[in-house]
Amino acid sequence: MKPLIWRKSALRKSATLVLSATFLVSVTILLAGCGASGSRATTLNVFEWSGYELPEFWQQFAEKHPDVRVDFSFFGEDAEAFAKMQTGYVTDLVHPCSGWWQLYVDNNLVQPLDVSRLEHLDKMPAALTALGVFNGQQYFIPWEWGYESILVRTDKVQTIPTSWADLWNPEYAAHVAIYDSGEAQHIVASLVLGFDPFDTTPEEDEAIVQKLIQLKPNLLTYWTDYTEVVQLVASGDVWVAGSAWPDSLLLLLNEGVPAEYITPVEGRIGYVCGFGIPTSARNVDLAYDYINAVTSTEAMVFLINEYGYGAANMEAPPLADQEIVTLLGLNDLSSLEKTTFYESVTAARREQLINDWARVKAAP
Repeated sequence: MKPLIWRKSALRKSATLVLSATFLVSVTILLAGCGASGSRATTLNVFEWSGYELPEFWQQFAEKHPDVRVDFSFFGEDAEAFAKMQTGYVTDLVHPCSGWWQLYVDNNLVQPLDVSRLEHLDKMPAALTALGVFNGQQYFIPWEWGYESILVRTDKVQTIPTSWADLWNPEYAAHVAIYDSGEAQHIVASLVLGFDPFDTTPEEDEAIVQKLIQLKPNLLTYWTDYTEVVQLVASGDVWVAGSAWPDSLLLLLNEGVPAEYITPVEGRIGYVCGFGIPTSARNVDLAYDYINAVTSTEAMVFLINEYGYGAANMEAPPLADQEIVTLLGLNDLSSLEKTTFYESVTAARREQLINDWARVKAAP
């Protein structure tokens, strides 16, 4: 799951939505402090999602290292970033999402973190930090997190859904849209059927396929990005959208569309993204300083206020815009404990989920 970015002041979407996933864009930011003689400054390389290069996130790093140049290279999706790293791409920091973290560890692409150097680790809930632990060692530190849940057009339905199972409610026939992702829908159907999404048997996998096929009479369409689901719900064609992201709710409310973002009884689905230090890193000390800057309370408050995402540093929500915090439940640790977060799957398993999803979509 990749993060999509909205900006409170202008609802600015991340450039990752329009950048091709087949090429890399590099932006170099030269900080004040380079000598007039033109001598080369030390460079910190950050492999990042577009939108997270804003200087407010790493202001403390800039103040501590005025002579260091930060070079941002951007990727458009996790698969692109992982493939690039596998080719031997050299960078000091990488920012993938938790569903891919194990693959980085298994392929020796990142090194264990020295937790004694992570200044804000104790401000992060275990529900998030545990996702970055492999073989008893912390390889990734979480930074931002978000939800997938049910978005409902409240003026179009008689019954507000309370469960993932309600997507199958005949009341919504031909007015449901779900995310076009086999991995996402495998998790949804697993929660409905009471299975562990990440430890299903072949028999359970088949039951999941059949359950998803049974949803088809309720489906109007599959959605692929936030603009599509917002348009479908705003038009009134879709009454219930499954696996929707919080930014869709914010956009609809800003347009005056009556909508609600549900917390299903089974819990929301969640994604967490964060930083790791690659084995190729050349500036490890600077990488730790950068991590500490972007996970500071000040930087995390800026993340909430500007982009509406959950911050890993839990000192940030009480200091952020409370309208955003309350609307999305960003200070509710109990909701994190009930959230099913994406986990890493093997390449073979991901291929199976893709094939199962193809069977669902091909069924009458």
